Amino acid sequence: MEERSCLPADPALPAHPALPAHPALPAENVPPVPRFKLTIEYAGTRYSGWQIQKNAKTIQGEIDRAVRTVTKRKDFELYGSGRTDAGVHALAQVAHLDVVTSLPPVSLMQRLNDELPADINILAAEVVPHRFHARRDAVARRYLYQVSRRRTAFAKSFVWWVKDAIDVGRMRQGAEAFVGFKDFDAFAESDGETGSDRSTLVLVERVDVVESGDLVLVAIEGSHFLWKMVRRIVGVLVEIGRGRLEPGVAASLLTASSGEPARLTAPPSGLFLERVYYRGDARDKTPGPATPLRDPLNR
Repeated sequence: MEERSCLPADPALPAHPALPAHPALPAENVPPVPRFKLTIEYAGTRYSGWQIQKNAKTIQGEIDRAVRTVTKRKDFELYGSGRTDAGVHALAQVAHLDVVTSLPPVSLMQRLNDELPADINILAAEVVPHRFHARRDAVARRYLYQVSRRRTAFAKSFVWWVKDAIDVGRMRQGAEAFVGFKDFDAFAESDGETGSDRSTLVLVERVDVVESGDLVLVAIEGSHFLWKMVRRIVGVLVEIGRGRLEPGVAASLLTASSGEPARLTAPPSGLFLERVYYRGDARDKTPGPATPLRDPLNR
């Protein structure tokens, strides 16, 4: 992912094999390996995305290091619901962690947070059945994009400042083209997958465009998302809001090979992975800002 939410196991991830049974112990005496569901928030500005990479600082790499420090274990698995790209943030990323530890979930969360940098925070930890899988069990994801209508001294890492006037009504008209089960190949960056393993069909359940003070929020909810798909949708909608494209052009771009969506890709700074939904989770209805931007002069 910047938005690569439904990919197979990442070959670049370090191998964390399941804890083997000690040859001197009966199988029933081998300590169980609990599976923890972690909910994580992070500011992605300083990181090269979620996934562990050589010679790069990543979110998963920082959590991996914290787990090693806290549990003194090397044989564990940390698996996220999907990958966010460099500079992209998360309000509630989900991962599962298999590690042998006697720490209860709350203590594990607190100890990990003590080891993590201030821009990564574990919001919740709970023990879940081993059949739970952070990526495969997710039924939907929700992304939030923040466009600022004014220059800001405090939130520039969390918004895309657009200097031109934006017509939100036009953006809403254009957004209708993206709702449904459609082929988003024209809005996706190639991630190296080829052949039958790569599908660009995505079910987008809703696209909301709302105003919140000086922010224009674009919330997109769907089954999964392709690499750079959300940022390219936002880029096209902003171009429509500026009056440089007509709302009806959005539908034609889904079937065109013009490269226009790629040219209009929105910057990563305004993008947040807002929620990962699992079966039985209540769905949010009204988008709200991740970082409110108010007018202190009340103009």
